[in-house]
Amino acid sequence: MRYFDNAATSWPKPEEVYEAVNRTLRQGGNAGRGVNAAALGASRTLYSARRSIASLFGIPDAQQVVFTQNVTEALNLALYGLLSPGDHVLASSLEHNAVMRPLEDLKGRGVAYDLIPCSMRGELDLQSLIRNIKPETRLICLTHASNVLGNILPIQEVGRIAREHGVFLLVDAAQTAGLIPIDVQRMGIDLLAFTGHKGLFGPQGTGGLFVREGIRLRPLIHGGTGSHSALLQQPENMPDIFESGTRNLPGIAGLDAGVRFITHQGLERIREHELRLMAILLEGLLDLGAEVLGPLKPEERVGLVACNFTGWEAGEICILLDREYQTITRAGLHCAPLAHRTAGTINSGALRISPGFFHTPDQVEELLKILGQIMSRR
Repeated sequence: MRYFDNAATSWPKPEEVYEAVNRTLRQGGNAGRGVNAAALGASRTLYSARRSIASLFGIPDAQQVVFTQNVTEALNLALYGLLSPGDHVLASSLEHNAVMRPLEDLKGRGVAYDLIPCSMRGELDLQSLIRNIKPETRLICLTHASNVLGNILPIQEVGRIAREHGVFLLVDAAQTAGLIPIDVQRMGIDLLAFTGHKGLFGPQGTGGLFVREGIRLRPLIHGGTGSHSALLQQPENMPDIFESGTRNLPGIAGLDAGVRFITHQGLERIREHELRLMAILLEGLLDLGAEVLGPLKPEERVGLVACNFTGWEAGEICILLDREYQTITRAGLHCAPLAHRTAGTINSGALRISPGFFHTPDQVEELLKILGQIMSRR
């Protein structure tokens, strides 16, 4: 199988990830549930993963890292936990449904939002962002990189604007965590939502939210935390307030192994490899006559390309690649209709190709040859 769908979930994982999941499943234990050796070992596994993630993202206190089952839950926790009737939110015209559907629901509860326009290539209009900040604006919520156009948004500049206006900044790092550097302090990020199963190389069912110290969120879920058990109210200490119920310990152990793999390889090396693959892919797709969404310079985007070919439906190509060439890509709207409206492809969707760290340039060239064979049929 040729796998080019890493923007949906990365595969394969580093061998250390598989080993960590297997080892944790076999060891047993439930973090925070008792002082027996297995429970204490499970707690150490959680803490190790928190520290690894905190180090990767420049987070000064690992206790400010909350584990969730995915980035969608993390975004929901941030949005529903922070916002109240009368608040105003600014988001971009590239946001994923993991942001837009909660905002639409919150709109019915008295929270207003405005969308800041982006160009067809994905450039954010910073002046429009500034003009739309109101006295009641509480939050700016932005994707770090579009899962459709692939472009990287200027988060550090937005962080500066947010600080100047006393507004919180929530960043959706689904497509960037583990692939490009993120430093929450330097970039002015107050809330960082990330998933474990993409660029961080972890298993599915893992993710998290960084909450800057001093920000108070309402928890989405109340229940047992293994701490302050005599209380009938939810404990207020971090991260327990947001981690009711048993965590996905094998998954989090795998996530820790994935983050450690990134640290060992070095983000600079990972990014350089991604840029090399993207240069080959972009040039090859343009040579084949593809309409490429997003910026055409590799350094302005992350490792995915959505495109269309004249005379072909994206889904048609995706099915041919899968059934005849055992090659996995993704076609459709990618749960981000706003981004497709911005790009002008809301009616057609697009074919998305996303290589990963374990691909070689030769494998990308092979994919391009296959696409050339398909294009030659018409």
